Amino acid sequence: MDILTAPGIGRHGATRLPSVEVDSFNIELKDDDGDFVGDRACKGAFRKILDDLRKPLKKNGDDPLGDKAAEKISKSALDEALLGDDITAAALVHGAIEEFANELAYVTARFLKLKAWADTECIVVGGGFRHSRVGELAIARTDVLLKAQEFKVDLVPIRFDPDEAGLIGCVHLAPSWIFEGSDSILAIDIGGTNIRCGLVETRWKKAPDLSKACVRRSELWRHADDEPTREGAIKRMVKMLRGLIAEAETEGLKLAPFIGIACPGVINEDGSIAKGAQNLPGNWESSKFNLPASLIEAIPEIAGHDTAVLMHNDGVAQGLSEVPFMQDIDHWGVLTIGTGLGNARFTNRHKDNDKREKEDNDEKKDKKKKD
Repeated sequence: MDILTAPGIGRHGATRLPSVEVDSFNIELKDDDGDFVGDRACKGAFRKILDDLRKPLKKNGDDPLGDKAAEKISKSALDEALLGDDITAAALVHGAIEEFANELAYVTARFLKLKAWADTECIVVGGGFRHSRVGELAIARTDVLLKAQEFKVDLVPIRFDPDEAGLIGCVHLAPSWIFEGSDSILAIDIGGTNIRCGLVETRWKKAPDLSKACVRRSELWRHADDEPTREGAIKRMVKMLRGLIAEAETEGLKLAPFIGIACPGVINEDGSIAKGAQNLPGNWESSKFNLPASLIEAIPEIAGHDTAVLMHNDGVAQGLSEVPFMQDIDHWGVLTIGTGLGNARFTNRHKDNDKREKEDNDEKKDKKKKD
């Protein structure tokens, strides 16, 4: 018997969501050599650029950043080098920011030239790289470079903490009626290195547009260090979720029977993953594996009601956290700089547009009746 993972509330990986149309996500652009363009603007690419700039200094034993490879240097240490008294160290980091910004500008321009990204007015940049002064400067410099190329687009850092944006974005996967009898939901943000589970307070009554939604509590597991099996990863997720359910009960929160999942890759309507989950533990792209169904089997009820699960791409989920703040434009996108480069493009479904669409459909029905 098939388990319904999202009864009556939507489809996994849907293109039509409560507030937006998802025009595209997880596009894998390639260059003439067949290499993925996004690899030029991921976290690893920045670290490689920095190490390349350090090579001449290393030969002379004059590297101000020390002996560690760039991937072993923390974001906070790079921020300190950027702002510190050692001018050579600051120059190295500034140089890496400039080169990386040029790469990010090239990659972003490739997206903007796609039909699915036409007329994009704003792009928010999320992912772990954004969570540093170095990342913020790289984003700002890229914005300047794109404007110099006469692209009419604003490139801005994502508003919420990148560690929480994906969890908050999961709130926007759910239909509004689900919030009427509750004040919080469970959310999961799955990445190539970490899995984060969170208790997200919707604050729906204070702000129906969900602009005040926040992560009440979260738990992080760095699965890359443990190298678990796929089944082991599911068990750990379930344990974290059950802990958050108990926390909600203790704090008197009214938890909705809903779990939102942000997951890498192309998400099929049935909750399976078509491709793009290669960095996750085990084979998540198997036709015999279904994460939403596995979670419902482990947690069939929440607060006395049948559990419903909706899953979407992690880049989409991060972008959705910006929905309340993008209402003055029509088309916008998100790029997430982490282990890889996530991407998604959205068109806002303004209430006026929905009303107009309904009127158009009514006119078509009337015309058919007359004919």
